[in-house]
Amino acid sequence: MAGSLNKVVLIGNVGKDPEVRASHDGREVASFSLATSESWKDKNGEKREKTEWHRVVVFSQGLVNLLKSYVQKGSKLYVEGSLQTREWTDQTGMKRHSTEVVLQQYSGSIILLDAKAPGLGAQKERGYSQQIDTTAKHIEEDEEDGIPPF
Repeated sequence: MAGSLNKVVLIGNVGKDPEVRASHDGREVASFSLATSESWKDKNGEKREKTEWHRVVVFSQGLVNLLKSYVQKGSKLYVEGSLQTREWTDQTGMKRHSTEVVLQQYSGSIILLDAKAPGLGAQKERGYSQQIDTTAKHIEEDEEDGIPPF
């Protein structure tokens, strides 16, 4: 194989307001959950639905600003990034892992798909996309769920 590609494209709804934190070097990093759903009718004709939750981590200051200004629980987004899995040991000594969609330098974008995004003017119908331009930095472990946030 001459090369490879790690690219994830999702369209879904934000599960709760994005969380923004500062990394050790003072840069802002955002994270949020994105729900994607599929629906079908089973053999009895009953409607079924399955929802997948994806953890998204954003290291671009421009995209973090976009999230802070326009994205909230329920917002519909197009997200493009790469898949990364991290391993760590939690406070009890158990080995843990987390798989995330990561948007980092020149490899991701977010497009707002809501017509209700305030302040976007004519851009709200076309969406808004901004290429990212920062580098990932790890920060301290998130005490709430035991997963290091970034």
